[in-house]
Amino acid sequence: MGKYHFIAIGGIGMSGLAKYLLEEGHTVTGSDIQDSKYIDALRKLGAGVNIGHSADNVPEGAKVVVSTAIRENNPELIKAKELGLKIYHRSDLLKEIAQSAQENGKCFIGFSGTHGKTTTSGLASYVLDESGYEPAFVVGGIIPDIHTNAQHKSGKYFTAELDESDGTIVKYSPDILVINNIEPDHLDFYKNGLDDLIKTFNIAVSKAKKVIINKDNDGTNLLSGNFITFGLNDADYAAKNIEYSKEGTTFDIYYRGKFLTNIFTPLGGTHNVYNNLAVVSALNEAGVDISRIKESFGTFSGMGRRFQKVCDLNGIEVYDDYAHHPTEIKATLDAACKKFGKEHIVAVFQPHRYTRLKSLWNDFKEAFGNAGRVIVTDVYAASEDEIEGISGENFAEELSFAEYISGSIAEVGSKLYKTLKSGDVVIGLGAGTITDLGKAIQKSSEEMICK
Repeated sequence: MGKYHFIAIGGIGMSGLAKYLLEEGHTVTGSDIQDSKYIDALRKLGAGVNIGHSADNVPEGAKVVVSTAIRENNPELIKAKELGLKIYHRSDLLKEIAQSAQENGKCFIGFSGTHGKTTTSGLASYVLDESGYEPAFVVGGIIPDIHTNAQHKSGKYFTAELDESDGTIVKYSPDILVINNIEPDHLDFYKNGLDDLIKTFNIAVSKAKKVIINKDNDGTNLLSGNFITFGLNDADYAAKNIEYSKEGTTFDIYYRGKFLTNIFTPLGGTHNVYNNLAVVSALNEAGVDISRIKESFGTFSGMGRRFQKVCDLNGIEVYDDYAHHPTEIKATLDAACKKFGKEHIVAVFQPHRYTRLKSLWNDFKEAFGNAGRVIVTDVYAASEDEIEGISGENFAEELSFAEYISGSIAEVGSKLYKTLKSGDVVIGLGAGTITDLGKAIQKSSEEMICK
């Protein structure tokens, strides 16, 4: 067994990899700038975690794991280089884990794409686990129903979320690669936009044994190769007879013109039809008995931070959603509008990164049509420098029907709560601190009661 040290172990991606290694029997240490529930879970599994980065945290003889966010001046990274330790980017470690799984006879199924890869990888892992297949997996979010983002089990399937944001998707060689969609994003890395994304995905495609793509997406149709397709019309796996209700969504799946199965999901919105269709396609191609797993689709409540209800107080419901791209925001608000009605929706948008807001400015302006009210907060910088003229305030002003609320999310929640009424459905949108909006609103509610 090996020894691994994670710099910034508390993130959702890094903590999943650390958990997997601990369950596999390795020794794991790490550090982060603050405690979290993910770190608590790792400590319970035997990880040694220090709060604060220090050269003294780095054990001799360990393999050191970093993410793209770790800068060269990090004292632990500097120490690791001084000691001559092997340094892994987290994608290198996931590649090693996946290769080991394949060498041990597992089928490696990777889920990718600009949107939906956390939900599809989590859904595939969930239905396999619930149906007794004992999968191994590493995904980019907590699966609420089984309360983890990773596990090491002895079944024949290994599922993983494969990230394209920094180009590392080209490192993997999955048995089955699913590409949900491709749209311009991460333009701080992909300087030539969609052209660079397509080049990257084409390399990833060339390394996979079998590739499944969304036939209804313009981006995936720019890829080169022979593909298995899914979609709502003319595709190998086609969803038909779709019906939406407050309880969820039902639809039939046809495989090359022949009925395969019907699916019920409690999740709303067309995007979740695609997500479920992608998973059925991948698992059917992997040889999974669809009749054995179909009921589990109906008990999947969604991934953490994907339209996740966080509180309900005085007739006001608050949801948390990771959507930080215009297409994701549209999909979330479309699903919410179908369920609650536009007039009840209060969308609270925290722009994530100055570069994303600048490059997709006009697309963001078109994303809020299904909200009755729109609040814009300050930009969550995610370590980026400010860009002149690009701000939450300027965006709200240009959107015209939006309101701007400044300050921390705690301050936003306090100011917003005073304007809410029974029947409002508040949806926090973004990949940053907006996830704390529910707590802030709940705290404001309690303070009002005390007064």
